[in-house]
Amino acid sequence: MKHKSQFPTLEGRAVLSPMSGVTDVAFRALCRKYGAALTYTEFVSGTAIIRGNVQSLRMIKTDPIEKPVAVQLFGANVDDVVEAARRMEETFDIIDVNCGCPAWKVIKTGAGSELLKKPQGIASFINKLSSAVNKPVTVKIRIGIDDQSINAVEVAKLAEDAGAAAIAIHGRTQKQGYSGQANWDIIKQVKDAVNVPVIGNGDVFSPETFKMRLDQSGVDYIMIARGAIGNPFIFTQINDFLKDGKYVQGNRVKQFFEFFELAKKYKIPYPSIQTHAMNFTKTMKGGAQLREALSRCKTEEDLIMAFGKTNMGE
Repeated sequence: MKHKSQFPTLEGRAVLSPMSGVTDVAFRALCRKYGAALTYTEFVSGTAIIRGNVQSLRMIKTDPIEKPVAVQLFGANVDDVVEAARRMEETFDIIDVNCGCPAWKVIKTGAGSELLKKPQGIASFINKLSSAVNKPVTVKIRIGIDDQSINAVEVAKLAEDAGAAAIAIHGRTQKQGYSGQANWDIIKQVKDAVNVPVIGNGDVFSPETFKMRLDQSGVDYIMIARGAIGNPFIFTQINDFLKDGKYVQGNRVKQFFEFFELAKKYKIPYPSIQTHAMNFTKTMKGGAQLREALSRCKTEEDLIMAFGKTNMGE
């Protein structure tokens, strides 16, 4: 099938992965500022969107300053996902389908990585969706259900033929969850098997690893997930390392205060701000004690006071 809409050429090679509870509009905007070439919303239920679920609608809030931005949809009901995509295609640059989430609450409904059990079903899903919207439709998958049923190449080729404009692949199986190691050899096999852009994902926590995986696999882009949590500056570091072979350390406290201003602008709920605040303490000197203090905070003012007592360093 000829792709109705091509995947855009991005400014860089590093992409912010969709992450539940992390990639809200404030965090995405900050990652874009620091050099993420593309960001994704948290994964959101197509059914919840068309039913007007308030929390789900908040998850797809966006701002033109973060473009390009993708919305990631999930659901076992294809018609609901298609209708949700139709409603959002004017807002988002890319419509992504989640066929990789290993969480029980998702796979028990037949969505997420459970779809990998029926590759032809994924193809049908992509075909119907890409025929219904004018924006690029992409898919995120895992390498298979378990080690005995690795089918990433088959799924990727079927998705491409069905109209997928790009394939994102996490190098673990559904059964692995986030344990063990990501298999970048299979990611390379997918890259070699399709003609659309491939976005690799899994265990990239540093600029050095980013470049190694890029060179090893030949993928077009790499998604940063856990490596970006509380660390949006990783995108600046990656871009600098790819350009000059060196990079500087960031200031987590400064980054948190930047996030906080964006969170206020976009009216991010306090519990989410508190979670982000604790994420920013990773690798900081005295981070454990600061996290303990942050966990006791009840207001935004409390968070600011707790961070204000740090030395503004790493």
